[in-house]
Amino acid sequence: MLRSAILLLLFLSTACHPKVSSEGGDLAAALPTPTPFQPRAGLVEPVFDWSPLPSPTPAPTSTLGITIEGGQYPTPPAALATSFALSPYSPPPGINPLTGLPPADPALLARRPMAIKVTNYPRYVRPQSGLTRADVVFEYYIEAGLTRFIAVFYGQDAERVGPVRSGRFFDEHVARMYQAYLVFKYADKRVFDYLKESDLADFLVVPGISACPPFRVGKQERDTYNNIFFDTTAFGECLERAGKDNSPPDLRNGYFYALPPFSWPPAERVYLRFSADDYSYWQYDSEQHHYVRYQETVSTRDGKTASYDLLTDALTGEPVTADNVVVLFVPYTFANQFDEEDEVYHVDLYDAGGAYVFREGVAIQAVWWRLNRDQPLVLTDPNGALIPLRPGNTFYEVIGESSAYWQEGNTWRFEFETP
Repeated sequence: MLRSAILLLLFLSTACHPKVSSEGGDLAAALPTPTPFQPRAGLVEPVFDWSPLPSPTPAPTSTLGITIEGGQYPTPPAALATSFALSPYSPPPGINPLTGLPPADPALLARRPMAIKVTNYPRYVRPQSGLTRADVVFEYYIEAGLTRFIAVFYGQDAERVGPVRSGRFFDEHVARMYQAYLVFKYADKRVFDYLKESDLADFLVVPGISACPPFRVGKQERDTYNNIFFDTTAFGECLERAGKDNSPPDLRNGYFYALPPFSWPPAERVYLRFSADDYSYWQYDSEQHHYVRYQETVSTRDGKTASYDLLTDALTGEPVTADNVVVLFVPYTFANQFDEEDEVYHVDLYDAGGAYVFREGVAIQAVWWRLNRDQPLVLTDPNGALIPLRPGNTFYEVIGESSAYWQEGNTWRFEFETP
């Protein structure tokens, strides 16, 4: 049974109406809203088995991807509905359900998460701040060949996250799944109006209300549009002063297992190409048992050769790394022709879809499940067995379901396509 929608509160005042982002312009408001979340019939609330999984069946060598007979994903396996001693909404004491690790401070779990938009372009905004402190990060296509991050902070804080940029329809999924405050710097009018009129309205955090919420102007020599940062360490006090709800949500346990998987194809490098202007790869570090992010430095237009540089965090000085990299195949759709003309996408993270999980140097064929709109995704293999993530942080790469992908020895390549 789906949980009732979370109660929210609004950081927008009637006395202060922020200007719409110039990214989308001042567009007509009377447009269709995105299709509401439609739970798949018969899905049940999963309860996780924390016992170790048996060794997985080796992935097929003759084909890549998830083969579903008749074009339909299977009914969620029985393993997702079996009960055990722990409540599905009660992680072990002192454990962050998003990472499977203790938080930096146990008190941090006694609050709501924050889902913060972080830009990836223009290139001079790099290195961004705070990505190494996030528990979960989603990267997805926005428009004009570019991607953006939405980073979820729960078990760690960051004094400076950003540059914070505008919202998209996809951000609704992340805010709901983690029952998080959604932090962004305005949005296209179609997106902003939809969010303000939804039951997420009271969870929107945007600049424009004196010193609370805690947006800060950066010290870097940047244009003002790419120089706003968010301080997660000051947000709790802000909520308390304002009398706002900051109670911790009931989040389902993640499924983590420290021992590495085996009998799966090797994956030492994972390339992601969203466009000639936006491409990257994840390099496996066998000593640290995580993937390291490298980001493009030049466009490959006009026959130019691809070039990469290590992506670092300006806040910590550390490389951006991921204990798990999960590639999700998700439909990118438009509500109407008007939206299609300027690439205002709906990224339909509903029901189920194909995926690949990369951890500890191997590639695991997977199916993602959105079993409840207000809980994180569940990952299984094609046979229905739960896939354990490595304890730590996870980057989700959200690509179109028609995207091309192939394996070249220890290297995996994904090229973004829509729908």
